Amino acid sequence: MNLHKNYPVYNTTFIDDMRSIVEEAAANFPDRTALSYKVHPSDTEVVKVGFPQWRDDVRNLGTALIAKGLREKNIALIGENSYGWCCSYFAVMAIGSVLVPVDKELAPEDIAGIIDATGCVAAIVGKTSRAKFDALLSAGSCPSVGTVILVEPSPEADFPGREVFSLQQLEEEGGALFAAGNNAYYDYEIDPRRLASIVYTSGTTGKGKGVMLSQTNIGQDMTLGMYNFALTSKSLHVLPPHHTFGSTVNYVGHLAQGVEVYISSGLKHVSDEIREQRPTHLILVPAFLEVMHKKIWDGARKSGKTGLLKTMMSVSNGLRKVGIDVRRKLFKSILEPFGGKLEMIICGGAKLDEEIIRTFDAIGITIMNGYGITECAPLISCNRNLYQKAGSVGLPIFDLRVKIDEPDANGEGEICVKGPNVMLGYFNNPEATAEVFDKDGYFHTGDYGRLDEEGWIYITGRKKNLIILSNGKNVYPEELEADIQKIEGVLEVVVYAGESRLNKDKETIVAEIFPDADVLQAKGIQDPQAYFEEQVKKLNAKLPPYKIIKRVKLRDVEFQKNTSRKIIRFTIDKMVD
Repeated sequence: MNLHKNYPVYNTTFIDDMRSIVEEAAANFPDRTALSYKVHPSDTEVVKVGFPQWRDDVRNLGTALIAKGLREKNIALIGENSYGWCCSYFAVMAIGSVLVPVDKELAPEDIAGIIDATGCVAAIVGKTSRAKFDALLSAGSCPSVGTVILVEPSPEADFPGREVFSLQQLEEEGGALFAAGNNAYYDYEIDPRRLASIVYTSGTTGKGKGVMLSQTNIGQDMTLGMYNFALTSKSLHVLPPHHTFGSTVNYVGHLAQGVEVYISSGLKHVSDEIREQRPTHLILVPAFLEVMHKKIWDGARKSGKTGLLKTMMSVSNGLRKVGIDVRRKLFKSILEPFGGKLEMIICGGAKLDEEIIRTFDAIGITIMNGYGITECAPLISCNRNLYQKAGSVGLPIFDLRVKIDEPDANGEGEICVKGPNVMLGYFNNPEATAEVFDKDGYFHTGDYGRLDEEGWIYITGRKKNLIILSNGKNVYPEELEADIQKIEGVLEVVVYAGESRLNKDKETIVAEIFPDADVLQAKGIQDPQAYFEEQVKKLNAKLPPYKIIKRVKLRDVEFQKNTSRKIIRFTIDKMVD
């Protein structure tokens, strides 16, 4: 990649609040499609909603919510990604209410816990969450909820003592009110710095906390972040919308820039949707890219063309050095399953293996690896379209100050940030808030890493995952996991300090592996345990003594994950014989 310090910034849209995004996008892109989707996954017809229609739908919904007495109230939003979810997201904040997006995959008692803790007086419920929510209300849970709004039209619900509406009904009522001169939606003066959303972290090490974000946090994160990269004309939204990566980046950032967002019908449809909808870029987490990368090499192996593919990549890379780029033609058959028009993928959420970045770059798809965290709304840094550094998660967004707390001899320490996108604090948890902010106002991310001389960020690992040995040495499991992941036949791996049942004081670094059965079978491996132990032994030979992996443990099922596809580490049984 070209590395020039004067690489230009891109155009951005200044975002004041959620209402202004919708209004300005409709004015700036009157002839473009804002959102597209299928009513049913099997449909051939795609519904396309222009920016002006999207603006009207959000305004009408907001007008109706005000008329129902829901201004400046806490409102839960539960359900699958949909056009209704998107409209609700913007409408709720545009009327000064506090949005509480809830993960639809949570257990019923956890959903009730979030709603009760935040005192939501209304809940907007998607089709796939309807049965779960019905059961909660029937059991007497969520007593604060007096209004239920169903995203999808459905049979009349019977919730004694509660008002029940469909989203369509409210939009029609709001539209009629606005046409009759009701201007309550526009008359309200939004304070973008007050609490606007409470987002519960997905948490891979324990119970999540409610992150309090303002409209300024969300808007400035995208205003300042979009200077760093140029989006293309069409994306496909596949991430969970309740998470900030799914809502802030995919909706706020994209729609403000006039990008068409196709709303996926769900994970099992993504491959078909990418081929059909032919997006020009995607926003993904590493788990998706790892699967896509695996499919490329599995396809080459099954057709006996692994060597040929490597040779073609080498030749193509050589030609690019002299200014000849034939990747779109040379790798057309590989690019077709990705729609044929895919130019780039912005990836965040966890560290991404550089081998994956190199593979996609070689075939003509630019991977821009970034770094974000819910508490920062979420974007902190990102590599750029033509300005990248291997191993780095990029440059910080504009106006974000970054420091390394208590750096060691290698310059590694906890990454701390300060800027307009940093959260207001944790909801009803002043103790937890105080723990993560220092006296200078910097937020301590819980991630270890370093900065280079030009300010690029490099992630080492999570503070909570850090293995501290009795001799004082620190082992970052993510580094070892990245090396083990390169071993053929490893589908997933987690490295941790195992606890011996026989000797509690014995230090044992364990690599727990979920094998890829198809690869092992193709390689003719009869004894997976012996195979992986031999491969790890080879890796150990290159490691300093204190990092040596002493135990390889195989598992029969994949690791438990949250909806962001991150492995939930605290659920792993770390006892070893």
